[in-house]
Amino acid sequence: MQKFFFLLTVIISSGYSISIAQNKQSQENNLGEIHGNVQVDFQIYNNDSAIGAPKVPEKFRLNGFTNLIYTKGKFTAGIRYENYQNALLGFDQRYNGSGIPFKFANYANNGWDITAGNYYEQFGSGLILRAYEERGLGYDNVFEGVRIKFSGIKGLSLKGLVGKQRIFFGLSDGIVRGFDGEISLNELIESRKDKKQNLFLGGSFVSKYQSDQNNVFILPENVGSWEGRARLVSGNFNFAAEYVYKINDPSAVNKYIYKPGEALLLSAAYSQKGLGINLSVKRIDNMNFRSDRDATLNNLLINFLPALTRQHTYNLAATIYPYATQPNGELGMQADVIYTIKKGSLLGGNYGTTVLFNFSNAYNIDVKPTGDEMGYKSDYFTFNNDMYFQDVNIEINKKINKSWKVNLMYANFVFNGKVITGVTDKTEVVYANIGVVDVTYKINSKNAIRTEIQTLTTKQDKGNWATFLSEYTFSPHWFYSVLLQYNYGNPNPDKRLLYPIGNIGYTKEAHRISIGYGRQRAGIFCVGGVCRQVPASNGLSVSITSSF
Repeated sequence: MQKFFFLLTVIISSGYSISIAQNKQSQENNLGEIHGNVQVDFQIYNNDSAIGAPKVPEKFRLNGFTNLIYTKGKFTAGIRYENYQNALLGFDQRYNGSGIPFKFANYANNGWDITAGNYYEQFGSGLILRAYEERGLGYDNVFEGVRIKFSGIKGLSLKGLVGKQRIFFGLSDGIVRGFDGEISLNELIESRKDKKQNLFLGGSFVSKYQSDQNNVFILPENVGSWEGRARLVSGNFNFAAEYVYKINDPSAVNKYIYKPGEALLLSAAYSQKGLGINLSVKRIDNMNFRSDRDATLNNLLINFLPALTRQHTYNLAATIYPYATQPNGELGMQADVIYTIKKGSLLGGNYGTTVLFNFSNAYNIDVKPTGDEMGYKSDYFTFNNDMYFQDVNIEINKKINKSWKVNLMYANFVFNGKVITGVTDKTEVVYANIGVVDVTYKINSKNAIRTEIQTLTTKQDKGNWATFLSEYTFSPHWFYSVLLQYNYGNPNPDKRLLYPIGNIGYTKEAHRISIGYGRQRAGIFCVGGVCRQVPASNGLSVSITSSF
């Protein structure tokens, strides 16, 4: 193991030194520049039957990647090499071996932007098309093909693409074609340049082609979807609306029904000094959209359906009962209010006090089965009493003086685990309360210690939890942390287990290494409503990143 660390350090240091020398020489010779980054994550697993950790025959698993980007003038090209030996627990085990799943060449000039190879893209908010990477989830639905963008006329933006999506180290069978356009009236029309109200209008069309090789159903080979959107900015107000319609698209997720799909997203926001308000509403009806009709889980998604829930950062709130978007049918809303009490007032003190209030929920849409290939029909403006999720939370951020800062949070959750996780034995709806006290003490300009105490109480599922976290930062290089999580209220006394984890890390310039050891409980990890199951584990984990 010592030899491994030594070799890895030499490789990163050498690569960093070589890249500096190469870039300096390249600039002198006008040959362009090379930049990139490297990340290696590995874990050594111990057997731990008490927490239900699966056995890992190879004991050691590794995820790694390297990006190399070359630029010269208006030309850019790059590749990404990935290696899974074997993939860490919690990642799809079909990420196996190594390869170069990302490579591209791009030329941009006079408003034109042309890419051949792999590219990420988003139309509007993503309701109709969004290709992106979330490495922590093992999620990557990148396109491989050709994309052309034009922005040579002020106030006008056009995009067109054709490609196939990545599926592990291969490509899907389906072909995706898309076009998107957006205009800013104030920039496009001379007479509106000085208007206080600015209106943005946009629209998209996306289709997929996949041959019909099904012996049971007659399936549409070309599935089209269109989207319209508008956004109005007027002073402190911002209003937005987006609607998507998709023709019949039988798939494994909707059980091969022929009902069209729809999605609607409405939002309104107001902001001024010390106050911000945001309201959002969405309705999703049969909007699973993939380049392979037989794909499931997070594979080959063409579009992105936002969760409209707060993305919590505290451990218990973020990982035990997070919400996952339900593409077959969902009606939800979210309200955010951020208010800063002025400094100098009784509650504001010397530095002011920030109060954040958030409310979100999601219900099933009202459906009436039709008994035919359409599956069901649904009234657009009604919903039933089948609640999927609700989160009501309030957070108070208070800087007491130059040394002390306190965050307090309370959250109340309603979680329908049978629907959200898909685990059929979760028959009970969970009602949970979470409280957090987060205190930071700044010792001096280089030293700070932060402590969290969290508690989750519920009479359902695995019962009550408690979390203690202590972090010590010694700027600019070192940090340490200890996390203790205890399932003290588990109905089964044998499962009232402690999950301790210790971490140490070192950062210098663009290089970082962190080492952790301990127990990780099983749970759900979500980002933006996209989730993956994380199994329990016990062992040593190391993460190394470097940019050059």
